[in-house]
Amino acid sequence: MSDIARPALEGTVAVRDGRRLSFAEYGSPRGAAIIWMHGTPGARRQIPLEARRYAAEHGLRIIGVDRPGIGSSTPYLYGSIGDWTGDLELLLDALAIDTCRLIGLSGGGPYVLAAGAHLPERVHGVGVLGGVAPTCGPDAVDGGPIQLAVRLAPLLQVARVPLGVALTQTIRLVRPLAGTALDLYAAVQPAGDKNLLSRPEFKAMFVDDLLNGSRFQTSAPLNDLVLFTRDWGFTAADVTVPVRWWHGDEDHIVPHRHGEHLVARLPDATLTTVDGESHLGGLGIAEAVIATLMELGPRRAQKPRTARPGH
Repeated sequence: MSDIARPALEGTVAVRDGRRLSFAEYGSPRGAAIIWMHGTPGARRQIPLEARRYAAEHGLRIIGVDRPGIGSSTPYLYGSIGDWTGDLELLLDALAIDTCRLIGLSGGGPYVLAAGAHLPERVHGVGVLGGVAPTCGPDAVDGGPIQLAVRLAPLLQVARVPLGVALTQTIRLVRPLAGTALDLYAAVQPAGDKNLLSRPEFKAMFVDDLLNGSRFQTSAPLNDLVLFTRDWGFTAADVTVPVRWWHGDEDHIVPHRHGEHLVARLPDATLTTVDGESHLGGLGIAEAVIATLMELGPRRAQKPRTARPGH
C-alpha cells in the first residue's frame, strides 16, 4: 500500500458554543481556497492524492473539514444542515480565507449547497460529487438507500449517541484489519467503485482517513443521517451561486435521478454524468472537478436594491 504524506497543516479552530472543528490542509498556503467536505462516513483526509498534487502544482489550497463528531471536531448535532454555515464562517475567518469554492462528496453535498445558500458573498462556486438529495420539503425526492434512514429517523434521533460509541469501539477493534476490511467492502461493490478501491493510492487514502478520523469518536455519520431526514434549512432555490454536479450513472447509493432532480431545481447548475461509474466515481476525476470550479468566479456580492421614493 502506498504511503500517504501528512497534510501540510492540520489542527482545530474554535467555533460557536465553545466547540472546535478540525481540519487538514494541502497545497499552497496562500492559494485560492477550496473547502472539501467528506462523504458519509469520512473525515478530513478523504481527499484524493490527485487533488492534493493538483493543488500543489497549481498554487491552490485545499482544506478538508471534519464534521462534528469525527476527528477532533466536538460532537454536536446541528438543528439543520444550513446551521453549519455559522461554523464555516468562523473557520474561514480563522484561516484568513475571504472567499472560497467548495466540493462535497455524497453526504458532503448538502453541506456545500448550504454554504452556497447562506454565504453567497463568500462562495464563488460549488461542486457536488454524487450528492445526497432532500428527503422532505419542496425539493424532496423518494427512493434510494437514504429512505432507510428516513424510516429509522426516530430511532436514530434517540439512539445516535450510544450507537456512535458502539461504532467507535467497533472501528478500534478492526483498526489492525482496516485494509482487509476495505478489500471486503470493495468486493461487493459495483464495478466502478471496485475498480477505484483497487487502486493502491485510493485504498491508502481511505484507510489513512478512516484510521485518523475515527481515532477518538465516530458519531458524525449518525448525525448526518439524522440531518438528511430533516428540513435542510434552505431550499434549492436559495442556492444562487453556480453549482457543478457530477454523478455516476450506475450510482447504487444515491440514484442518478436524484442528481437530475436537484440540479433541475437549482438556479445555476449543470449536471455531468460520469458514464459507467458508481458512487465514488467523482473522486476519480478530481482534477477535472477542481479545474471546472476554478473557472467560476470571482463573483461580486450584489448590493440590496433601495426603493426610490414613490416606488
